[in-house]
Amino acid sequence: MPPSIDFNHLVRAGHDSLARGDAGAAKLLFERVIRDRPGDAGAWWGVALACRELGEADAQLAAADQVLAANPGHLPALIMKGDHFAGSGDGRAASAFYRAAVDRAPPRESLPPTLREEVRRAETEARRFSDAYEQHLLASLGGLEAGAISPRGAAAVDLLLGRRQVFHQAPTAFYFPELPQRQFYERDEFAWLAALESRWREIRDELLPIAGDDLAFQPYVQSDASRPPRDYGDLLDSADWSALYLIRGGTVVADVAARFPNTMALLADVPLARSEGRTPAVLFSRLKPGARIPPHTGYTNARLICHLPLIVPEGCGLRVGNETRAWREGEALIFDDSIEHEAWNTSDRVRVVLLFDIWRPELTEGERKLVAALMAAVGSFGGGEWT
Repeated sequence: MPPSIDFNHLVRAGHDSLARGDAGAAKLLFERVIRDRPGDAGAWWGVALACRELGEADAQLAAADQVLAANPGHLPALIMKGDHFAGSGDGRAASAFYRAAVDRAPPRESLPPTLREEVRRAETEARRFSDAYEQHLLASLGGLEAGAISPRGAAAVDLLLGRRQVFHQAPTAFYFPELPQRQFYERDEFAWLAALESRWREIRDELLPIAGDDLAFQPYVQSDASRPPRDYGDLLDSADWSALYLIRGGTVVADVAARFPNTMALLADVPLARSEGRTPAVLFSRLKPGARIPPHTGYTNARLICHLPLIVPEGCGLRVGNETRAWREGEALIFDDSIEHEAWNTSDRVRVVLLFDIWRPELTEGERKLVAALMAAVGSFGGGEWT
């Protein structure tokens, strides 16, 4: 009976031969392993290294492909493929392999020094090819007429170049299909909005006497023993993000509304999203200095959220999807809160906006009635606001 072959010993011997500069002997040893173990990624990697030393480019590439077929995350093989395509002038393919190596690498400190440097080199090469690709694409647009690229077109270019991430509607409870995936809406799309904005100071004047009263406001995110806790970090039950409701769950908060007669009158012409027992919600949303609302999504994409900024110090912002906008006092921001969004106040003063929800303009009257009926049914079954 022939003695059993120690394949691991053959692989080690192959690497020893490579270290001595005898790539031919190393290749023979690795190929001996592969004859009996054709899926041995370690032996195929040895063949790839030996072929690189021998200048056998096609065989080197074929061996690297065998390594990646067995182990798609093999970092040295990914970098080797990137080097191959870089040398052949195929920048897009080179960038794809370099980027894959960078993305799949574990934390750099956990890598051996030599491999750590290789990953760092791959990152530099990926960035170089990415910059060249960007310059090529932008140069190709140079012949377009001035103003030919709309804001939506510019966003498409940014997405193609990887400057922006694609965000989709992801409501926590109710999704209405086939609505546009828009992060922000523009103020001039709403005929009723100018009248409200023109009188924003009247609203702020009613707010100012109470804006600093912690007892008047309540935490926006509150514990509820009948619901799983929402992951808002330190903001759960915190006054850092607080609310003063004029209308809550579709019902006017009488004692608060009585203190804001002008505000309530101005809201009469706003197309608030109305559903019995559920909506609208109208409130003053207050964010204290240093507070940050973590990324989250709202209840449904069938509505939009409006912010009318009333007190906005420097250092405040709102990100919806991949777009960040700053509040400007008296100029509303309208956005789809079913897309991931976050807000912050890095100033030393409070930020307050009047917040309310309106129907999506794309919904027909019949669809609004359908959504309202569904939300009312949800409320009658289990209660709780549309938040």
